[in-house]
Amino acid sequence: MVRHKKMYIGGELVEGQARLDVVNPATEDCVATVAAAGLDDVNKALKAARAAAPGWAATPVAERQRWMLKLRGAVIANQEMLRECIHQEMGKPWGGTQEDFDLLERSLKFYAEEFQRVHDETLRDLDGTHEHRIVYEPVGVAVAYLAWNFPLLNLAYKIAPAMAAGCPVIIRPSAATPVSAYAVGELCQEIGLPAGVVNILTTDGYGPSDALAASTIPNLITLIGSTKTGRHLMKVGATSIKKFSMELGGNAPVLIYRDADLDLAAEIVTTLKFNNAGQICVTPNRVFVEREVHDAFRDKVVARARAAKVGFDREADILTGPMIDRRAWARVKGLIDEAVEKGATLLAGGDRPEGLETGHFLAPTVLDQVTPEMRIYQDEIFGPVVSLIPFDDREAVLDRANDGEEGGLASYIFTADLALAEAVAKRLRYGEVQINGVKYDIYLPHGGIGQSGIGHDCSRLALNDYLVVKRISRGLI
Repeated sequence: MVRHKKMYIGGELVEGQARLDVVNPATEDCVATVAAAGLDDVNKALKAARAAAPGWAATPVAERQRWMLKLRGAVIANQEMLRECIHQEMGKPWGGTQEDFDLLERSLKFYAEEFQRVHDETLRDLDGTHEHRIVYEPVGVAVAYLAWNFPLLNLAYKIAPAMAAGCPVIIRPSAATPVSAYAVGELCQEIGLPAGVVNILTTDGYGPSDALAASTIPNLITLIGSTKTGRHLMKVGATSIKKFSMELGGNAPVLIYRDADLDLAAEIVTTLKFNNAGQICVTPNRVFVEREVHDAFRDKVVARARAAKVGFDREADILTGPMIDRRAWARVKGLIDEAVEKGATLLAGGDRPEGLETGHFLAPTVLDQVTPEMRIYQDEIFGPVVSLIPFDDREAVLDRANDGEEGGLASYIFTADLALAEAVAKRLRYGEVQINGVKYDIYLPHGGIGQSGIGHDCSRLALNDYLVVKRISRGLI
């Protein structure tokens, strides 16, 4: 049955100037239609958020907290429905929907509590003539653009710190996966959240989407997306002085040294690469393996690739779901084919899995002997492909790990030599360095450097993007 979802603007569920079909990439069936915003709808949302800004900023922290926890309660009560939305709009394996859901529930609780720790500060006057205070105030209206790969997790990263800081927010989910975000809008309406505090809409075309950033109403533009999209929004948003907070693309390196726990490394690399069909911004892209252990590690990765379950079955323990659409599938397939043409060795996968004729599925893939001349080395893959690169020179491999315009987000090190790990971590130009493990959570800072972004999602640091600093000085009489 095809469901229809409305936008949430100014406290009401409303139709838009257009409708969009949402297609499950696993079945290629339309699973929902959603109202999509035109320019008039965008302007209504901007005006609703602006109207809500003074009152929401002045709302006591304890009351904002109560609203956040009320929304959290509604989210928890509707867990099955929200997970089913993700399962259908993304074709995401049922087990994978739990992470999305959990981050939304946990984020609302975390920021409701964390903002209570934001306090004014007193500065010492060196001359003893004044009293100085630093106070933190909401930045104002925020516009949040979400990527499609984790529909509720990405929403969680934006809605919770915005609400806690006192900023009305307009959330623009991807047109590929808007259903779960619209379901959250329904919950906001159900609990009676003050009008304009949260607005959720997707857009029909680039014009309405760009209009959100081009408006002079927003004080903050925040994005989870590609580096290309980040540059575009910064350009479009230059109609006024705004803050920007962006988690952008990555080309994550993995450095596996000869004394590493190869089973651990293989398990982490393949889980990150094959889960969510490799459509994860922090997933390893270039796996550098010290030549001495290259063959052993290669065999472990290939075995896991061949054993990984692919498909769309809620009752099955599936690791790898579909690519988001036909274009994404063709792009990654093209990267694989070009790498093989240029000398890479295809050890597993590389095409549609046997027996899955419907849906945009790509078999978990392993390429060996990948080189910098190949696009799969240079580009963010965003697909279920492990690219193996043997190395001999420990100094040279650091330069290679740091090359590439879109580096900067996540990196991984596997070695038993902790002194080596710390030395390498200092040299890697990435916002996140993971040593002998992997850990992501709402309380841990998440952000890149360079072309991989500015600002942070998660942790108390995310609140900085939604706050401005004011100094109040008073002469002592």
